[in-house]
Amino acid sequence: MKTEVKALIVGGGAIGTAIAYHLARAGWNDVMLIERDELTSGSTWHAAGLLPLFNMSYATSHIHKYSVDFYKTLEAETGLNAGFAVVGNLRMAQTDERMEEYQLYASTAETVGIPYEFLTPDEIRERWPLIRTDDLKGALYHHTDGYINPADVTQAMARGARQRGVDIVRRLQADKFHWNGQAWEVTCTKMVEKGGNLVASDEQVVITAEHVVTASGNHAQRTARLLGIRIPAIPVEHQFIVMDADPELVKWRAAGNPEHPVIRDADAQSYVREERGGWILGVYEKGAPARFEYGVPDSFRADLFPLDLDRIEEQYLAMIHRIPSCENSGLKDDFNGPICYTPDGNPLVGPAPGLRNMWLAEGFSFGITAAGGTGYYLAQMMVDGEAEIDMASLDPKRYGDWMTTEYGARKNEECYEHVYILHHPDEERPACRPLRTAPCYDRMKAAGAQFGCVNGWERPNYFAPEGFNDHDARSFRRGGWWQYAVDEARAIRENVGLIDATAFTKHRVKGPGATAFLDWFTCNKLPSIGRINLTYALTPAGTTRTEYTIVREGEDEYYLVSAGAWTEYDADYLRKCAADKADEFGYIEIQNVTTGYGVFAIAGPKSRNVLKKIISDAEPETALSNKRFPWLSAKQIELGMCPVNAIRVAYTGELGWELHHPIEMQNYLFDLIMKAGEEYGLKLVGARAQNWLRQEKSYRAFGTELGRDATPLEADLPRFVNMDKDYQGKDAMLATGIRSKCVTLLIDGPQDADPWGREALIHDGKRIGRLTSGGYSVAFGKSIGMGYVPPELAEVGTKLKVRMFRELWDAVVVEDSPYDPKNENIRLDG
Repeated sequence: MKTEVKALIVGGGAIGTAIAYHLARAGWNDVMLIERDELTSGSTWHAAGLLPLFNMSYATSHIHKYSVDFYKTLEAETGLNAGFAVVGNLRMAQTDERMEEYQLYASTAETVGIPYEFLTPDEIRERWPLIRTDDLKGALYHHTDGYINPADVTQAMARGARQRGVDIVRRLQADKFHWNGQAWEVTCTKMVEKGGNLVASDEQVVITAEHVVTASGNHAQRTARLLGIRIPAIPVEHQFIVMDADPELVKWRAAGNPEHPVIRDADAQSYVREERGGWILGVYEKGAPARFEYGVPDSFRADLFPLDLDRIEEQYLAMIHRIPSCENSGLKDDFNGPICYTPDGNPLVGPAPGLRNMWLAEGFSFGITAAGGTGYYLAQMMVDGEAEIDMASLDPKRYGDWMTTEYGARKNEECYEHVYILHHPDEERPACRPLRTAPCYDRMKAAGAQFGCVNGWERPNYFAPEGFNDHDARSFRRGGWWQYAVDEARAIRENVGLIDATAFTKHRVKGPGATAFLDWFTCNKLPSIGRINLTYALTPAGTTRTEYTIVREGEDEYYLVSAGAWTEYDADYLRKCAADKADEFGYIEIQNVTTGYGVFAIAGPKSRNVLKKIISDAEPETALSNKRFPWLSAKQIELGMCPVNAIRVAYTGELGWELHHPIEMQNYLFDLIMKAGEEYGLKLVGARAQNWLRQEKSYRAFGTELGRDATPLEADLPRFVNMDKDYQGKDAMLATGIRSKCVTLLIDGPQDADPWGREALIHDGKRIGRLTSGGYSVAFGKSIGMGYVPPELAEVGTKLKVRMFRELWDAVVVEDSPYDPKNENIRLDG
């Protein structure tokens, strides 16, 4: 057995074997996979093997599509039949609102190139008469997917990996990880059978690996402890039952009819598929408990939990309603096994926080569907430095050190029972909230704040009157909250508004090497002392890794502000890059000060008037003038008794300031501003109105327009890219060229709906791009969106179509910053 390898994969399920296969296919010829038991002995062996293509996530949709396409090629390569039944997937709707959800799913699928069709109840009944359709509105049908045998596809990928030189070792458990500064030394123990249990022997071996990938499935909590990190991947019980033969189904197949598609009755929280003349019923019910929060017991191998039929009685009766012929079929077999989840349902794929060359592939609730694509894109990240799609939404560092076992377990239970809940784009889930709150939370709540959750923080989405119910206000069209957001947006455009932006990520970078480091780390010119710049950190592939507002506070002292959803993601990258360059540039100190400072953003034509009333200055009338406090500058000011680092910038595109203040003084400052603002009709404003306003100014947002699949030049931001200096990713950015271009569009859409930023863009009947953001423009009185199109279609005036609710709506490319393109309002003097 080898003891020195390029890459070591820990875990022999579908995920691990797919990663091993794709690393070898990508050219790494020294790869090893170890499995503590037998291949497929984790969740893989009892998975139902479904391959659903539908997904709201752009990245996950790509991953699923790749898997489905890839599995169809395995037999030709390996000689092993992966057991892929391409029967299609029928996703049925009992309500009009469910159909609207599918229409949004379908538009997302279209952006990825996934084929689909909509079926009426009559069309469903004509094709598959055993399905009851009288209470259906219709269905979304993906004909290219279906189900697969999990063990067979895993073994096929394992054989393909072996054929490409991968060494696969069973009964070897990773027990210790040590980074020696150059590689990982992984202490492994030989596992042996004893009394039906798998136990550790006295035989150990140390494997040295340049890279390690953990794909430990249900054992993720053990992996986290060994690595000294937190991984919010905790299994939840998942039940499915296998029925005896259904005589009507047997008769249907005997007549030469095709196999039924996977039948998903989302409104009944269940799926059904054929199994040897009978049916399999799987459910996503309420009350399914998390398991193994602190690790999998040594005695638990390819085992199951006792079935809890009472918990799934409602779904069982719903199956009989949907397929009446199965009523007299007996119970043939049952499964209740652990399936790993994460709080948002997306897996954790990418570099581990704080560790070098340690890669996580954990938390797969749809592991069979995701395995092939995960292997493909993770191999790109490891071999090429970046994947061809933006994998940031799956990055393990989207959860910070605030995440605990209790949080992970409870949120994973919630995520499980929400698999078939209506997924409104304006959905907010209640479990484990509130958790992270700014001091002004109670004051905001008393003022009617309806909160969203960002990186654990409670952040106002909008403000509503007493008695308003956010849950009931959600919609795939304009929800009950929409008018409140309109009023808030108008307040900033016409008057003055105050936004709680405390969740912003904040770092201080200082030390003798800070200036040289940031000059290399970001693509724009560094600001002079007292000034600010908007800039981007690039990946080595030249795409956008992070967006920063940089405030220069001294010769070698900087204050960096970035998106609130990405605190640990940004912090980890900053620390690692600074450590890499310390020998070249000198000492660089990175401080994550996010929780030390609160932030209020005040904006609107009257924002200066409000601040004048409370600023402590010898000449308060001129303290905030353009002469003393110009646009894109920062100053230490005093508002009443509160010291404030004030930054003259506004994400809304109006006259305004960000007020960064000691978090312990936040309530004092809040009360001071609110009292001063009474005279001017100051209005509290939430994130939804702010999102609309920033689109009117064509301000790109990280995670939507900005990401690791597009360069800043493709985002059409040349004014923030300095061609006269060298920095990380510059050569790769220039070599990439302009594959597509970010544009702003005004849209003549439905009277009761706006785009959400997931819709396909059409030109001459062909899909040519996609929206990345969407909403409503109070300035233009119509829908607005931002997205990517081919460069030749990015010219102002180009007419496109946007697909919403299965229809095509007119859209036109407009100039960048269609509202106040000359920035006259934001530069307003006074």
